[in-house]
Amino acid sequence: MEVLLSNDDGIDAPGLRALFDACDALGPSARAFVVAPEECHSAGGHRVTTERMLSAREHAEGWIGLDGTPADCVRVGLHGLKLRPEWVLSGINSGGNLGADVYLSGTVAAVREATIHGVRGIAFSHYLGRGLRFDWPRATRWTRQVLGLLKDEMLRPGEFWNVNFPSLPADAGDPPLVFCDHLGSSLHVVYERVEGGFVYSGNYHARVRDPGSDVEACFGGSIAISRVRL
Repeated sequence: MEVLLSNDDGIDAPGLRALFDACDALGPSARAFVVAPEECHSAGGHRVTTERMLSAREHAEGWIGLDGTPADCVRVGLHGLKLRPEWVLSGINSGGNLGADVYLSGTVAAVREATIHGVRGIAFSHYLGRGLRFDWPRATRWTRQVLGLLKDEMLRPGEFWNVNFPSLPADAGDPPLVFCDHLGSSLHVVYERVEGGFVYSGNYHARVRDPGSDVEACFGGSIAISRVRL
């Protein structure tokens, strides 16, 4: 089984290594290939590059860094390297991708691109509350649990999974896995006017927790699993 991994935080991001380590949950035959951006493309959406050459560099066997976007990486993996993955996995993003975030996120864009080409995909992101730190080994364990659950779940054409891990204290137990709606929950958007322009000062943590939404589930301490359509 071939699996293609990408992200939007860049090929050296610890979340990508955590995702790679979790792929053993797909079985002993799973072989993961990485095509990821050389630089961070957070909140870069679904931009693609067609007007110039995309430089590529092999960081290790099966790990290729691309001078492009997350969507570019999936395109190159499928149509440049001719990989035939059963899954495209993206992340684990350093920060949540909940509700309306899926339209801005490069992490999600990689999986959306895979879905366009008929390949099943899961985007993984990790919300982080104030005063806490990422625990990537724990995130790897959570990812294994999610992969074990979703690998046999059916996706209809044009659908993919969006997964968000909660922000929990170090001594907390493993959270429940909750299937929830992707309702496009709006962002908290505020701009401060300064000399010469505007500075964004929205508060991600102040978002509305719509009942049944991925925002409510993740902010409430659960692993939020949403089925998203193109």
